[in-house]
Amino acid sequence: MRLNYLANALGLTMMYVGLVLLTPVIVALIYGEYNSIIPFLTASIVSAGLGFLFRKSVPNATTLENLNDIKKGEALFIVAMSWIIFSIVGAIPYLFYGIQPLNALFESVSGITTTGATILTHFDYPHAFFFWRSLTQWLGGLGIIVLFIAILPQFAVAGRQMFFAETPGPNEDKFTPRIRNTASALWKVYLAFTIIEVAFLIWAGMPSFDAVCNSLSTLSAGGFSPHAQSIIGYNSDKITWIVFAFMFIAGVSFNLQYKAIVQKNPFSLFKNEEFRVYFGLVLLMSSLIAISLFLNHHTDTVENIRNALFQVVSITTSSGFASVDFEKWNYTSKLLLFVVMFMGACASSAGGGIKLARWLVVFKSMKSEIVKILHPNAIVNIKIDGKTVQPETARQIIVFVFFYFLIFGITAVLISIIEQNSAVGLTGAISSLGNIGPGVATTTGPLGNYDSLHTTSKIIFIINMLVGRLELIPFMVMMQRDFWSLKD
Repeated sequence: MRLNYLANALGLTMMYVGLVLLTPVIVALIYGEYNSIIPFLTASIVSAGLGFLFRKSVPNATTLENLNDIKKGEALFIVAMSWIIFSIVGAIPYLFYGIQPLNALFESVSGITTTGATILTHFDYPHAFFFWRSLTQWLGGLGIIVLFIAILPQFAVAGRQMFFAETPGPNEDKFTPRIRNTASALWKVYLAFTIIEVAFLIWAGMPSFDAVCNSLSTLSAGGFSPHAQSIIGYNSDKITWIVFAFMFIAGVSFNLQYKAIVQKNPFSLFKNEEFRVYFGLVLLMSSLIAISLFLNHHTDTVENIRNALFQVVSITTSSGFASVDFEKWNYTSKLLLFVVMFMGACASSAGGGIKLARWLVVFKSMKSEIVKILHPNAIVNIKIDGKTVQPETARQIIVFVFFYFLIFGITAVLISIIEQNSAVGLTGAISSLGNIGPGVATTTGPLGNYDSLHTTSKIIFIINMLVGRLELIPFMVMMQRDFWSLKD
């Protein structure tokens, strides 16, 4: 890896993150919360200062006119370090509100990775504080690097490697010839849906500030809300259905949505195999949970259907919003919701988890192996949407899923031992790794928080959240010894 390329890209990223950190200052001025200016101004100066040091401390870093020949390993390192440094810098404002350093880092990482798990024990904070929480999720939902690719000329060509490092998936799906145009198109769709949701929520009676914050957290599949009781606290069926609809949208591939918008045909979504599976599984799991709730004396059928749909979409898209305290549900309903935690949303969406495209490849690989056992000479191709998945791609996906469950298993056991609570261990591990947020446990449930957990548990969750958001790939590569060979 070439140090001047790393320093140049990281420096540029952190300097522009410094500008982003000034946006809550505007909110503080609007609401007359002048004490909230210093926290974000300080964080902005630190971020910009780090960016300046990165570029000035490494020879030839500032002389690079562009990063066009950046290598894949360098791109992976830049993306991983950008997220880690952004998380650390993003935690600085929280320190000014009396939050302990580890808790501040936890809240920052949870926001930026769109996990939505919180350590807040009360919600007596100013508007700028809650705006920053939601803004970090919105930036993390589509990706901070994808944003900078769309707006920075230095990343116009080099952005290809970083784009796919930040948004890895089974296929490198870009729908315009230039990666910068692809990034720009994705952000336009993302921004448009966010604005539309704000308008709908205000129409439904939600306060304007809450509408903005909740919309930022919905389209990013994040789950942070300025209300202590999440969506439950607004006590409105209209608001619940609106948030449900936009959570569902957040779990659909933005690439696919862009194509549907260009074609002016929303039904073209159903031509996509992954979307059909996503749609079908949401209906199936929601139906099973609704039936389970009804059989266990939750007699309001409409309420059962609404809550089942809302929570299944919230969990599978990793949004983490709550329309009901599902910790009080019966065992079968909670078990079904736990299964949903392993589904994941569509590839190239804001949702977390394994992604349904990978599950499709895994199950089709299993089917092909069974066919080969019965017919040893048969040639069985794995196809998604009529396109053959290359054996190398299928192998990488299977390895990815294996490591995903390995990390889940190890962290689940560790946390269960540390907390002496298997429910916290199992649901917390998949919730953090899948960037879901709430677990199915009393402590970490939809109306709970992670503040009371052991320090070691919080550190494990922080690592899980970062690894899960970047989908393991950069971190798996960085574990290789030859990755760390540096050049000037």
